[in-house]
Amino acid sequence: MLIQWFPGHMAKAKREALEKLKMVDLVIELLDARLPESSRNPLIDDIIGNKPRLIVLNKADLADKTATKEWVEYFKQDNKAQRAVSISTLNNKDVENIKKELKAMMAHKTQAMIDKGVKPRAIRLMILGIPNVGKSTLINKLMQKNRAQTGNRPGVTKGQQWLKIGSDFELLDTPGILWPKFEDQLIGQKLALTGAIKDTVFHKDDVALFALRYFMQHYPGRLQAFYKVDETEFAGTVPELLMELTAKLRFGEDYSRASEKIIFDIRGGKLGPYTLDQVPVKLAEVGEGLAE
Repeated sequence: MLIQWFPGHMAKAKREALEKLKMVDLVIELLDARLPESSRNPLIDDIIGNKPRLIVLNKADLADKTATKEWVEYFKQDNKAQRAVSISTLNNKDVENIKKELKAMMAHKTQAMIDKGVKPRAIRLMILGIPNVGKSTLINKLMQKNRAQTGNRPGVTKGQQWLKIGSDFELLDTPGILWPKFEDQLIGQKLALTGAIKDTVFHKDDVALFALRYFMQHYPGRLQAFYKVDETEFAGTVPELLMELTAKLRFGEDYSRASEKIIFDIRGGKLGPYTLDQVPVKLAEVGEGLAE
């Protein structure tokens, strides 16, 4: 299965982001906490360059908490990011913490302006990330208004606009940007499972098979508990498990409908919080050492 999705407005968004970058002080790189590595667009490194950035792992309420902590430590070791935090936009304290982090990152420049007798201007921000990672929802939470378009589907935001966040921040909203080609199709499957790619551009049974295989390896008890399957039904292959679940869910032999339900059950958190990317072992060990 080859998964690719790069609408024309995303190519335009990359060009415009590069043009606008000189106008901003900081960049928020917004990632999905369920797949912190796979939701990192390599194009964004080219766009951001050496501009100060805050990495924000969104949707932490849907992700494995232990894995999220490890990923935050991992990104703090990344010299491309000065700071990293995890958030859920359902938690207002998390959103306010982002503002504190941004102010801390700009504190030296703000103080320099004050020392010169100049009134500090609003901090100018840009948020970059792949589609459906929660950019518009985060913007609305930061503004405490419904100014940015939102939708539980990728590709909702297609234009660029400057938004005021109180008197402290000005934010340039940009559409989500995917990259033209996934070198690793496993990344495509992960993005499809979490909803970063339109459901019409991939085969649902292929993604469901990937999801079942991953959960059998990392969260086997979840499948057994939610779908009420016993160990004997796990004895066969993953395709056989999909067949068993299709029958159990009363879809007859409609594997596509069963696959769609499995995908949406996982996306909606019905099988519990999960993380699809594993922290590299050596850096994970460093993170554990720092925690001690």
